Amino acid sequence: MVRAAMQAEPVGRDMNYAATATVETTGSAGTSKLAFARHFVEMVLVMFIGMGVFEGLAALAFAAADSSLSAQSGELRVMLMGVSMTVPMIAWMGYRGHGAARNAEMAMSMIAPTILAAALAATGALGTEAAFGIQHVVMIPAMLAVMLWRYDEYAHAHTDH
Repeated sequence: MVRAAMQAEPVGRDMNYAATATVETTGSAGTSKLAFARHFVEMVLVMFIGMGVFEGLAALAFAAADSSLSAQSGELRVMLMGVSMTVPMIAWMGYRGHGAARNAEMAMSMIAPTILAAALAATGALGTEAAFGIQHVVMIPAMLAVMLWRYDEYAHAHTDH
């Protein structure tokens, strides 16, 4: 980020004013790459934590209904997986100061592969485990593609809470 400010300062005894410019630069290419990498790692970690927490909650909910998560259809399990990773990631992005438009873009990078994988599982084109594999193999690069597309958004430090 470059910030420029103009200010007038007195010069000499007669108090004539001369304009001086101050340029403040924050961040360098290395810093922006580090911020980008940090952001990516944070999002992936939050996704995996969310996956574990939400999948655990889903398992408890199905058990309370005298069923199990593994007894559910492949497409439902794939959709639950996608939601369990997307919701905490978007919540984390909001916490870190991203706006609704960036959150929506990132959510779509997660939900689009989820819908594709769920459809493949629903039609029987893939088994559930293969659909999970497709979901994850496509999801991470899709998320990274959105981040690269909006590099300036993701390559600077965000709100530290």
